[in-house]
Amino acid sequence: MSKSFDVIVIGAGPGGYIAAIRAAQLGFHVACIDEWSNAAGGPAPGGTCTNVGCIPSKALLQSSEHYEHAVKHFGEHGISLKDLKMDVAQMIGRKDAVIKQNNDGILYLFKKNKVTFFHGRGSFVQTVDGGYEIAVTGSKPETLTGRQIVIATGSSARALPGAPFDEINILSNDGALRMGAVPKRLGIIGSGVIGLEMGSVWRRLGAEVTVLEGLPTFLGAADEQIAKEAKKAFDKQGLKIELGVKVGEITSAKKGKQTQVGVAYIDAQGAEHKLEVDKLIVSIGRVPNTAGLNPEAVGLQLDERGAIVVDGDCKTNLPGVWAVGDVVRGPMLAHKAEEEGVAVAERIAGQHGHVDFNLIPWVIYTSPEIAWVGKTEQQLKAEGVKYKAGTFPFLANGRARALGDTTGMVKFLADAATDEVLGVHIVGPFASELIAEACVAMAFRASSEDIARICHAHPSLSEATKEAALAVDKRTLNF
Repeated sequence: MSKSFDVIVIGAGPGGYIAAIRAAQLGFHVACIDEWSNAAGGPAPGGTCTNVGCIPSKALLQSSEHYEHAVKHFGEHGISLKDLKMDVAQMIGRKDAVIKQNNDGILYLFKKNKVTFFHGRGSFVQTVDGGYEIAVTGSKPETLTGRQIVIATGSSARALPGAPFDEINILSNDGALRMGAVPKRLGIIGSGVIGLEMGSVWRRLGAEVTVLEGLPTFLGAADEQIAKEAKKAFDKQGLKIELGVKVGEITSAKKGKQTQVGVAYIDAQGAEHKLEVDKLIVSIGRVPNTAGLNPEAVGLQLDERGAIVVDGDCKTNLPGVWAVGDVVRGPMLAHKAEEEGVAVAERIAGQHGHVDFNLIPWVIYTSPEIAWVGKTEQQLKAEGVKYKAGTFPFLANGRARALGDTTGMVKFLADAATDEVLGVHIVGPFASELIAEACVAMAFRASSEDIARICHAHPSLSEATKEAALAVDKRTLNF
């Protein structure tokens, strides 16, 4: 006999578990299905973000940053160390512990909010009176029925044709987070978020890293001035980034006890090369997870990429079926998925859930960090919008000097006539935290003068935000 629920959420990543909790808060009887398992075979809710994405990558970035500081910068502070070494196994163990803390936290939140959790894969069986029948396959198969279904099945790494992931030598983000030793030579195909973050981790620990990017520009989605500043910093660090390349055949061959991966490519000038590395990370984007969902059983519409087709409210072509996060259109960002999850739960309850896609921040957690929200300067030029720009370098910020990290700047873009903030772009220390002020300002349609006239604590990195706002009117106080 099937178990009945008001709302069934398929997937417990950021979009799914948040949707389930919000729906439960609104008084619905909610089930959430998720198939992620830990090493012991137990449930590991949190999706790609928690298990092989956002959270573990930040743990490794933190560990590797500590190591690099100890090697290169502790001496400046009068701290001397002898016999410094990196225990990669311990670092990976800490990363795994951080993942488990987050997995357990989600299970606790389900219990607290009375969400019924099912460990297994959820898929459509058929349409039934008043809703849908969902099968849960796993160690304890179940049959559920729900009036409202929220699909939040996330995405998977895209492989290069002819070079499938073996997670030993040719790695996705999953394998890149589980390397047991520092490779001498590491190749990365793709200079997006995953490629840059993983490249930063292993470069800090001593790997010789080469990044091959097919596009002719670096970080094309970011503001051009910010991207150039970031590229300059990465070049100085020794991260080799080649742009405008065309990747050819990828081969694996034994050399002694080691397997070497060879990448044939043509550079931007048309010259042929072969890059030989110990490990190769492929980060060329992600594809929606709809395999196994059995959408054809109920006539759920997918697009040519395999993504679920939704409208502006995340409604699919089926009544009572919604989809959020990486499995639908829009940026594949955990916080975008969370906002959609909340909005869908509220729409199911008859409320007016809202997501402003223009105010979703982007962050790359390298060193320096890169973050932005709103329009880039090149977008405003292309759209014919008249604007004013203001920048302020961290070099002139007292807190950045004290941190010993003065790379980068804050950049404001404001409407030339109204002074409304149209975009804020940051490259530098703790950009991921500083961007929140810009999100709040833009949500309330603040002007650059509004930010410039708000008192910011001294000394703080946030003063660079205030000074960049002042720079829009060409009246910085500290530069």
